[in-house]
Amino acid sequence: MTFVQPQGFNIAGFQSLLNYQYFFIFLLVVYMTTLFSNGFLMAIILFVDNLHTPKYIAIFNLSIIDVGYSTTIIPKSAEVFLSASTFVKYESCLTQMFFVLFFSAMESFSIAILAYDRLISICFPLHCKTINTNSRMVSIIVITGTVPLVASVITVYLLTHLSFCNSVTVNSYYCDYGPMFNMACNDNTPNWAMAYFSIVVFFCGPLTFILISYVCIVVTLLKIASATERQKAFKTCIAHLLLVGIFFIPLLGIYITSWAKIAVSVNTRIFNTSLAAALPPLLNPIIYTLKTEEIMNEVKKLFNRRLLSVF
Repeated sequence: MTFVQPQGFNIAGFQSLLNYQYFFIFLLVVYMTTLFSNGFLMAIILFVDNLHTPKYIAIFNLSIIDVGYSTTIIPKSAEVFLSASTFVKYESCLTQMFFVLFFSAMESFSIAILAYDRLISICFPLHCKTINTNSRMVSIIVITGTVPLVASVITVYLLTHLSFCNSVTVNSYYCDYGPMFNMACNDNTPNWAMAYFSIVVFFCGPLTFILISYVCIVVTLLKIASATERQKAFKTCIAHLLLVGIFFIPLLGIYITSWAKIAVSVNTRIFNTSLAAALPPLLNPIIYTLKTEEIMNEVKKLFNRRLLSVF
């Protein structure tokens, strides 16, 4: 079989959705709000010395990833669908795919890192300052960033060995790995293997760690004699539990339908994947700002100072 590397790909995108223009405007508004809310949260953490702790280093890292994840997908989609052509050059498509794979894996790991922080704080309160230091948190972030980086490079490399002799229309709103390698007309077994590896390592692995962490946390909280102390400790977990649900539940639905080989329309898949990619980066900083007492106190101080300067 002759190897065929296309000049680029056509992105099917939102055009098959009913009134897709309105949905696309919604995503652009979400993106702008994501940039503002994450930028605001990062500024608060960066300039307030009291927040220079392992927990807020992890939250700061999550905000950076949220901005990167959204920026990788939404602006490029805007460029494609606001122009007359949905064609994306081959190299540009692979570049976008690399960053989407990297940031989505890092998003999953970052939420697991926050679970680690809660686990140490609640289950080992007397030793948490020695176990979970700022330098150790930075080391964990660097290590967990290396694995997605290597995996994303390998994934894109494997795709360059595929031949596209039939369709070059990607049934997604960006250069989506799954729909792309499924179009190949030569053997894509290595790509399937890499896809399953990524799901296990970057989805199932962090989710399993989070569930085990909260089992340990619940067991520890049940041993606390005071109901008030239990309630106070559990409140510190609420923001993180909301992040877990927002990020993992939509992806879990997508993966279950794929594994069970349940027929899902292209429109439904595009709609679900776009929301799964756009909403967590938007809601993460909002949830952590509203549900975290230290950040809310700093926000109140900031606004009080602004009011005093005005009057």
